[in-house]
Amino acid sequence: IGPTKLTICLPFLVGYSTVAINHVIDFKEKKQEIVKPISPSELFPSLPIVQGKSKPIKIVTRLTLVVSDPSHCNVLRSTSTNIRLYDIIAVFPKTEKLFHVACTNLDVDLICINVTEKLPFYFRRPPVNMAIDRGIYFELLYTPAIKDSTMRRYTISNALSLMQICKGKNIIISSAAERPLELRGPYDVANLGLLFGLSESDAKAAISTNCRAVLLHGETRKTAFGVVYTKKTPRASEEEGVLPVRKKAKTEV
Repeated sequence: IGPTKLTICLPFLVGYSTVAINHVIDFKEKKQEIVKPISPSELFPSLPIVQGKSKPIKIVTRLTLVVSDPSHCNVLRSTSTNIRLYDIIAVFPKTEKLFHVACTNLDVDLICINVTEKLPFYFRRPPVNMAIDRGIYFELLYTPAIKDSTMRRYTISNALSLMQICKGKNIIISSAAERPLELRGPYDVANLGLLFGLSESDAKAAISTNCRAVLLHGETRKTAFGVVYTKKTPRASEEEGVLPVRKKAKTEV
């Protein structure tokens, strides 16, 4: 089995059920075209089974655009059929202006946060809140933090700066692993989330429910339909000083 297939299969052996194959385009390099995403059938004639479950693994496709100039965003506004074939669209803004544009205007699912060097700008609450309201998630990578001590310092520092603004909302943690040794299990990644400033519940969500929400957002973007999400709200308790209507009426008599 080749290194690419092994890197794809290993997550399912350590507890994951879905993996994304990432195609990165950096417009700063030589001119690159957006090609069709690789088909899972090209890698596996039949998909492997998730360990401990009877269902096959799920492989999704992702396109990441590294943008350092406003003109690079035009490709997202085009009607390219190849872009619509990807399950997830991510953007990696290199400047504060492009980060603001990504949060407020671009039709994407993910915004990548630089974790390998000191951020050239500070996160501001209005664009971050706008992105959260639009259902866009922010991605933090953990692989640089386990490869190099300097990048570990930048990863934690940049993550904490983001947490001060977003309060742990709409965060996902991923690996961007190119080799099997760079992968970690879900519980290890959740523990890393605590170092990034996430609460225990937010750290678990960053590797589970938030990731599913990104896929749902991608489905909405591709099909132009909406997704209804319902959440049961807890009833007000007497300990909070709010009495049910019946008891309130008795006390007033």
